[in-house]
Amino acid sequence: MSARIAPVVDAAWLAAHLHDGDLVVVDATTLTGAPGGGPHAVGSGRAGYEAEHVPGALFADLTTDFADTEAPEPWTVPSSEKFAVQAGLLGIGVDSRVVVYDRSTGFWATRLHWQLRLEGFDDVAVLDGGLRAWKSAGERVTADPTPDPIAAAFQAERRPELLRSTEEVAKSLDDPGTVLVAVLDPDARRGEVRAYAREGHIPGSVVLPPAEILDPATGGPRPVGELRATFERAGLLDPGVTPVAYSGHGIAATGVAYALVLAGRDDVAVYDGSMAAWAADDSLPLVTGDSPGGDA
Repeated sequence: MSARIAPVVDAAWLAAHLHDGDLVVVDATTLTGAPGGGPHAVGSGRAGYEAEHVPGALFADLTTDFADTEAPEPWTVPSSEKFAVQAGLLGIGVDSRVVVYDRSTGFWATRLHWQLRLEGFDDVAVLDGGLRAWKSAGERVTADPTPDPIAAAFQAERRPELLRSTEEVAKSLDDPGTVLVAVLDPDARRGEVRAYAREGHIPGSVVLPPAEILDPATGGPRPVGELRATFERAGLLDPGVTPVAYSGHGIAATGVAYALVLAGRDDVAVYDGSMAAWAADDSLPLVTGDSPGGDA
């Protein structure tokens, strides 16, 4: 049995281990857009995957196969049973190691990373810098179809502490043991743009824009030392509190959850409905302008 994988691997590591029999490489890219500032349009990244991907990589469709398509919000986590079936079809089993990447900011990769951890699977890494870094390192991409893997038995054991519902977040607003982390761009946080049904952010949130955790030079997460400094300033490494990350639709929020894993904290929860669900309920409070919780 191979050694357990680290939470982040670089292109050199992946190239050296690409043909390991227990390694499953997954492209999790999803396409989004907000034409005219309206609701997000959701699209599969399969066409881009079919045009070029890491040799041997499989595609995970986070819009259908790894989502509850009956839920009101896109990308809502599916049942453990559905997730187990779809992960098994990718060949992910109890003895597998998984590397996830995407062709965007890396947040789609961290979304699947978080979903695997939510279902009790920890032997998963994100490719640092995604496909961009793979290509920049001179590694080969291909349009050749990857043969269907041998289906595996994925054993889902959900960790409910890594997931929050709208009701749970609302009940925690006055809980000093919970720190809400708004992973929102400044204009959305201040209410200067309407990306959702209402403007603003959840009261008391610590604001952590995505740019604070991404390294513009690599496209991956910032060095661990920088991440730890950012999280310490925000109080997110305090063992006496539980961070709960949210974003627009719960995608960038998983980037913070992943970055906190790199910084040594693996108990961060994600509010899956995030602003899309919160802002849609007029009974729930929102604030605009500077956050009472401060900026990270």
